[in-house]
Amino acid sequence: MTRQTTKGAIDVRFRKTGVLLLLSALLALGVTACGGGSSSSSSSGGSETAAEESGGTETASASTEGLSGTISGAGSTFAQPIISQWGSELQEQGLTVNYNSIGSGGGVAQFQENTVDFGDSDAAMTDEEVQVAEKNGTPVHVPIVLGAVTVSYNLPGVETGLKLDGATVAEIFLGNITEWNDPAIEKLNPGVELPETAITVYHRSDSSGTTALFTEFLSDYSPEWKSKLGEGDTVKWPTGTGANGNEGVAGGVSQTEGAIGYVELAYALQNEFTFADVQNKAGKFIEPSLESTSAAGEDVKFPPDLRFSMINASSSAAAYPIASTTFVLVYEDLCKAGKSEETAKNVVGFLDYALGPEGQASAEKLDYAPLAPELREASQAKVEGLKCNGKPISAG
Repeated sequence: MTRQTTKGAIDVRFRKTGVLLLLSALLALGVTACGGGSSSSSSSGGSETAAEESGGTETASASTEGLSGTISGAGSTFAQPIISQWGSELQEQGLTVNYNSIGSGGGVAQFQENTVDFGDSDAAMTDEEVQVAEKNGTPVHVPIVLGAVTVSYNLPGVETGLKLDGATVAEIFLGNITEWNDPAIEKLNPGVELPETAITVYHRSDSSGTTALFTEFLSDYSPEWKSKLGEGDTVKWPTGTGANGNEGVAGGVSQTEGAIGYVELAYALQNEFTFADVQNKAGKFIEPSLESTSAAGEDVKFPPDLRFSMINASSSAAAYPIASTTFVLVYEDLCKAGKSEETAKNVVGFLDYALGPEGQASAEKLDYAPLAPELREASQAKVEGLKCNGKPISAG
């Protein structure tokens, strides 16, 4: 499938915060997760600071008074901890959010089948996916947080500072580079003693937005990868072991000496992974961090429908090249798509809270990047445009 998305730019400022909060979020029971998803909970707090650091945006969370009942969602495993955290905070106010972390591809599929109230994907839907969804109404993309995809590895003796470029990473995942002391890796890391250790590749086995982002990056730098495998939620991997979800790949890498895999930044931080500095468009090797993810949006423009990609989009010397947002997927007219008026109000209340200062502060605490003012306002405008039988929805 060809992805018809625009590489877009956002100026976001944020800071790295404690990993332990993410772990506590994954273990708590504030939100019910269906299927194989887990639940999470932690206190929010710090909303005023987050509002100031995101540029002083005037947008505030809509009142959650009057919200009650349950809404359901499914999709990205990357987004699961923060969606669960928001749900935990809203549950105290009467709203239950059930979220099934089945991967972005599964979230898109359930959204298209209209079996959930919202989907979530780390990559914008393709034109073909949008066309399928339109049988239920007009689909709307709502960016909610930013993150990055790390090239994480487990190589004793090489704890920090390993440098990789897109072409070399592609050769590893093609199975053309099979040992850590390969000349291509040595060339990028002069002075580093690389062991003669076999490389074990881990990749996602489920349909994944993270895979779509990672394979888009590889396609940009490897003609062989682009012609043989391309990009998408699923590809026919030429080598390696498949694992389900970010947590599955993270577990495989952490337990296998010589392993390499692509893991969302929040998961990599939670597991205290070692990850490579990746070369960007400016030729600089950049460590994945909240700061470098922010820089990835410095000179990118997002289109009116907010379907955009940040992969290799910035020419900033400080930009990490594998950065992205995660999108909540909803129908513009929720009631015409079959939702009750109460459900429509609850979905809008959930999104208002997520985009407001309290929700964005909680995201920052869990090592996600809060949205910058311009994109946050664009997302909020999408939420304000949601309808129930042609009429604006007033949450709360």
